[in-house]
Amino acid sequence: MKEIEKITEKKRKGKKLNRAEIEFFVNGYTSGALSDEEMTELLKAICEKGMTEKETVTLTTAMLNSGNKIDLSDLGVCLDKHSSGGVSDSTTLILAPILASLGLKIVKMSGRSLGFTGGTIDKFETFGTNTSLSLDEAKEIAQKVGAVILCQTENLVPADKKLYALRDRTGTVASMPLIASSIVSKKLASGAKIIVLDVKYGEGAFMNNLIEAKNLASLMVKVLKKHKILACAVVSDMNQPLGYNIGNFMEVKEVIEELKHNTDSRLLTLSKTIASLLVSMKEGISLNAASKKVEFAVSDGLAYEKLKEMVIAQGGNLDMFKEEKLSFVSVPCEESGFVKSIKTKELGELTHEIARIKGCKGIKVLLKVGDRIRLGEEMIRIYAPKKYADMFYEKFKNTIVICKEKVQPLPLIYDILD
Repeated sequence: MKEIEKITEKKRKGKKLNRAEIEFFVNGYTSGALSDEEMTELLKAICEKGMTEKETVTLTTAMLNSGNKIDLSDLGVCLDKHSSGGVSDSTTLILAPILASLGLKIVKMSGRSLGFTGGTIDKFETFGTNTSLSLDEAKEIAQKVGAVILCQTENLVPADKKLYALRDRTGTVASMPLIASSIVSKKLASGAKIIVLDVKYGEGAFMNNLIEAKNLASLMVKVLKKHKILACAVVSDMNQPLGYNIGNFMEVKEVIEELKHNTDSRLLTLSKTIASLLVSMKEGISLNAASKKVEFAVSDGLAYEKLKEMVIAQGGNLDMFKEEKLSFVSVPCEESGFVKSIKTKELGELTHEIARIKGCKGIKVLLKVGDRIRLGEEMIRIYAPKKYADMFYEKFKNTIVICKEKVQPLPLIYDILD
């Protein structure tokens, strides 16, 4: 029996794999010594039988060691955050300038749009910025400005790149140890020493079970701490879009408005919470004291000005900061009542579809769950030429569910785990 078959059989029996066995299959599959078929059988066994916390830590380390690691120590202690993805989640574009305006450093490696969720890189490039930076270029900007947003590099954690593609093809994605090791190995390789994880729960998120979302968040924090990283996790709501705007252009407009006017929106509140947690861990101060610093950075306009500085430093322009009237088509409510639910994933998919059409900017959802609405009042604005907006009108209208009974607003944060 081949070594990989022995390891697979051991896991099928629910036994723990040791370090040598885990390193064998990670290195073997990354190098091409193991076939897709052999690796798939082991992945299925892991999905069925699970892994202990110790096995997950070992798997994360083996994946981390499969490629290059970024050293940011010459910048001091760098901060980072990770979001598990959702609709209208532009927290990075708010968080980064807040932290940088307080004199902290964040080198944010982000991805592009994935399915119905928006990508931070796509949004930041709306400013005309260059995100394809070398590490030296990124460090230079971070040293000068405090924050930089760049594309994830190809040679970080090659084991994860290969394993994730196989998991996607073989239906072996939904496994806590595999998800945790995938996310955490990339974060560890990115060089930050203090990390906040934002694990989304809900209809518009990857995790639609609250207990599972909390368990995943807890596991990832434990794995990060085993690798000597200061970390905590927020479990936040994605049963409705986080912001009001959806679509890269519209979401960037919302980020600018939030930093300029310091509203009490869910988007800004969550961004401030994550920023406060990072400041608290970095400076060794209470969350309350950190929150006051973050609030000052926003209310005094420091974060707003820092965002402009970030855009210019990466070769962008300030055109997006100009006030402009955009034409839209309104989708009114056809009955009076309360917002029972919002089909978040569907909204993300529809906006992704319409945004591909020339001249289409995205949408604004004017309601949140629990809001009261009267017959004829606006529910959604479609920022697109009328002929295209009309094509999507009925589909967008059906994403807001209205009922007669009063509905409680949804929580924004379900838990903070450290």
